[in-house]
Amino acid sequence: MELSAPFKKNILALYFIKVSKWFTLVMPVIVLFYEENGLGLKDIFLLKSVYSVAVVAFEIPAGYLADVWGRKNTLLVGCSLAFGGFLCYSFSYTLGAFFLAEVFLGIGQSLVSGADSALLYDTMLYHRKEEEYLKYEGRVTMIGNFSEAAAGMVSGFLAAYSLRMPFYCQTLIAFIGIPAALTLKEYSVRTKIVHPLRNILHIIRYSLITNKSLCYDILFSGIIGAATLTMAWFVQPILMAIDTPTTWYGIIWTILNLTVGMAALYSDNLNRRFGENRTYLFILLFIAGGYVAVSYNISYLGLGLLFLFYLVRGFATPILKGYINKQTFSEMRATVLSIRNFIIRLLFAAMAPFIGWLSDAYSLSTALRVTAAIIFFPGLLFLILQWKKTK
Repeated sequence: MELSAPFKKNILALYFIKVSKWFTLVMPVIVLFYEENGLGLKDIFLLKSVYSVAVVAFEIPAGYLADVWGRKNTLLVGCSLAFGGFLCYSFSYTLGAFFLAEVFLGIGQSLVSGADSALLYDTMLYHRKEEEYLKYEGRVTMIGNFSEAAAGMVSGFLAAYSLRMPFYCQTLIAFIGIPAALTLKEYSVRTKIVHPLRNILHIIRYSLITNKSLCYDILFSGIIGAATLTMAWFVQPILMAIDTPTTWYGIIWTILNLTVGMAALYSDNLNRRFGENRTYLFILLFIAGGYVAVSYNISYLGLGLLFLFYLVRGFATPILKGYINKQTFSEMRATVLSIRNFIIRLLFAAMAPFIGWLSDAYSLSTALRVTAAIIFFPGLLFLILQWKKTK
């Protein structure tokens, strides 16, 4: 069946928005940039905390805003704030200015995350292609990870000229999201804004209390999301532990993200082959098991296991989002997806300091094993509850 022009236009715009968010030229060299501007490790972690607080504080309100004000408008403001954040970074030299940039970036991230997936699902639903949602969500995820991988290869060359050059280029890339958001067509039914706080609390109650099946899906997805986010911060310590040459860091980062992107592209095939219940179990066992396997093999063999972990990460993201979307009404879809993202960030914020302390006080292996337990047992509990609910 030939795809209609409005359908293709929306999909293409969402691809560009994904690129504008994920073509992260600054990430591989950001610590060097901070050090050049006189920041210590304490300042750097403080900045990342500011970003996390901004994301957590605005995640659910941003999702609700997307439902009542429109996905397109919310994405436009989110992309504009991201552009402003990198513009601020490009021409700033002080910790205070960097704080402001992180607030812009955190709020911008909150406005985009959830609204983009909700608009994608609404587009599929309107054009009667909801059964193909996983395929397109996988493509969006793949484009994001491929963009991050490509940026990792380019970033080093730009930084060799100047550590500010990646930020200048990042600002231009972030700008791409603004015209892309302007071209989007809205398909959702907007909710009239009456008692917004009451409505948000109603959606939270519905998602986490009333609809038990949706609740278990959100919590399971939140645990897996937090697990994959945490592993991303373990990568560099693992590379350091096995004395990986510095020149290989960017290459390994690139290949890991390519692995996620390729897996995401085939997530729909995996889901169709395994079915929902077995897919859930597959994801949990490989994510938690990946932590355990790497903890006993902090070596180049462990690096190979890390690639397997990232392969499953690529499958998990679009599949788990798809399960949530299927159980959600259009008028609350972005809010529900934002609840998921909120849980991911909240779990990560709660786990990260403890896991970091474990690594420093005991060993990297101990931290990895404890993380596996933190992931596996709650994840298994929510799987069992979900299976009982669907019987």
